Amino acid sequence: MSVESQVVPALGELCRRGIVQAPMAGGVSCPELAAAVCDAGGLGFLAAGYRTAEGMYEEIEQLRALTREPFGVNLFMPQPAADPAAVDRYRRQLAGESSLYGTPIAEGDAHGTDDAYEAKLALLVDDPVPVVSFAFGCPSRDELDALANAGTFTVVTVTTPEEAQAAEWAGADALCVQGIEAGGHRSTHQDDPQSDSSAGLGLLSLVTQVRETVQLPLIAAGGLMRGAQIAAVRAAGADAAQLGTAFLACPESGAHAMHKKALKNPLFATTELTRAFSGRPARGLVNRFVREHGPYAPSGYPEVHHLTAGLRRAAARAGDAQGMALWAGQGHRLARDLPAGRLVQVLAAEADSAWADTASRRTRT
Repeated sequence: MSVESQVVPALGELCRRGIVQAPMAGGVSCPELAAAVCDAGGLGFLAAGYRTAEGMYEEIEQLRALTREPFGVNLFMPQPAADPAAVDRYRRQLAGESSLYGTPIAEGDAHGTDDAYEAKLALLVDDPVPVVSFAFGCPSRDELDALANAGTFTVVTVTTPEEAQAAEWAGADALCVQGIEAGGHRSTHQDDPQSDSSAGLGLLSLVTQVRETVQLPLIAAGGLMRGAQIAAVRAAGADAAQLGTAFLACPESGAHAMHKKALKNPLFATTELTRAFSGRPARGLVNRFVREHGPYAPSGYPEVHHLTAGLRRAAARAGDAQGMALWAGQGHRLARDLPAGRLVQVLAAEADSAWADTASRRTRT
């Protein structure tokens, strides 16, 4: 890489259709899915969470072989260590699951809490990708500057106007504004169990407040499944829309087949925020595991994630969706099992039509 600073592209150059495929960790956001989205004019993402630095790099190379279009990589920020006593109590709480699936419970504190963050960041500075986004916190100015000097566009995920302002001050190029409707983990910068009951702001309200707080481009995320919703968040001040659950059902997605089927299964009609699987609030379909263990799960990410990993794999092998982490946003019943490239085209056409209809009504009035 040249020692001279590279020019960082604008969001519109990276995402021509204004549609971003959310980074979904655990194998869902695989190179095949990201490539299909990129080739259709969206911005596809790889999720580096839970992977080693080497594993992340291998997926980047696979994606580069599949597309010449810009793409992104998402990193998890390091987390503070959990209370060992709380994690141990939860381990005992899960003893019945261990017996049910015939698998031992892993040590939740054996994997560390930094997700190999520094090694992954060093690789991305040394061999840059077009976009890097961050979840669970905000990088330092030095870290963001290093990526900018490499020509990388940086995005920090936020859930409040205060987090948005902190990310702007740190030097982020854009913000991913995550509403409470979003599937998967809440990307709060501080994991505060006392805020679980108040949950958070809905996407339209949050986008509007963040738009009036910062000057950065905004990517809206949270429950978006149709083009009309994309048009709505753009009207509220977003520059692009990020969708996760909408892409989860695509054939290119790496999600488990039972996870895909559960999105429209009446047995899993509702979602809720739970710490049951990971120790951090995450929205998923309500199943037996969530009902039985959610009330007792401590704040302890990623220790609880590693604690339950073997149980979740065993449930999948047994064909039991009641023991799996079925992450999904509030709009999960609107999922369409279209090829990812086709879905980008349909969403873009729906958004354009909705925007045109709104403009037409304004003209008539």
